[in-house]
Amino acid sequence: MESHSKEHVTKLLPAYTHVDDHSLRFINSMTLKCAIDLSIPDVVHKYGQPMPLSQLIASLPIHPSKACFIHRLMRILTHSAQSYGRIEEEQEVRYVLTDASKLLLKDHPLSMSPLMQVTLDSSVIKSCCQFSTWLINDDPTPFHTATGMTYFDYAKRDPKFNDVYNDAMAKETRFVSSVVIEKGKGVFEGLESLVDVGGGTGTMAKAIAKSFPQLNCIVFDQPHVVANLQKTENVKYVGGDMFEAIPSTDSIMLK
Repeated sequence: MESHSKEHVTKLLPAYTHVDDHSLRFINSMTLKCAIDLSIPDVVHKYGQPMPLSQLIASLPIHPSKACFIHRLMRILTHSAQSYGRIEEEQEVRYVLTDASKLLLKDHPLSMSPLMQVTLDSSVIKSCCQFSTWLINDDPTPFHTATGMTYFDYAKRDPKFNDVYNDAMAKETRFVSSVVIEKGKGVFEGLESLVDVGGGTGTMAKAIAKSFPQLNCIVFDQPHVVANLQKTENVKYVGGDMFEAIPSTDSIMLK
């Protein structure tokens, strides 16, 4: 019986570690959030060369009693998130930015830092903890269960969150638009008008309008998103609710 039990445990080990791994994966995301909150990518970048751990600690706005935990944070970022390069030396470990961590620099034109801040905002994390409750009640979304309002109503009430969200969408769209325009030119040929539903601040529409001047583009989004945006020769902004009506055009873009 004891031998059989040991064999059973051995067979279960891969399944056990698989479940255990999933239960702890959130740590990778939260360490990335911590790095962004502390501006670690920018601190390492500004240093200009492989940065010693002691110098990194001295440059961060942390309480002295927490200095001993930074090497643990960096270990996770290096090995799990693969966001930093680690250089082992006899005297002290040093850190450099990888391609991934460069995308977290605040001034990078395609910075993913705003997207990470939105995705890992406490309101979003709380909504993820409400999946089971949401399935039981009649709330429209888990976010509504957690906050008592829709995602967009939350953004209206929190200008800082709204600004970060719009910045995140603009930067992500800047990357996506370059791919769409390069790979999908034929889609836009022959069109005279297009509405970008949920177009945010117009990053995608402006890129398309620049590449295809014959197109008149409408950026359609929530009124508070487009309220103060200025139209151009072939890009204009319209506020509204896509679940009620969408401006009439030759084509509709949903992404």
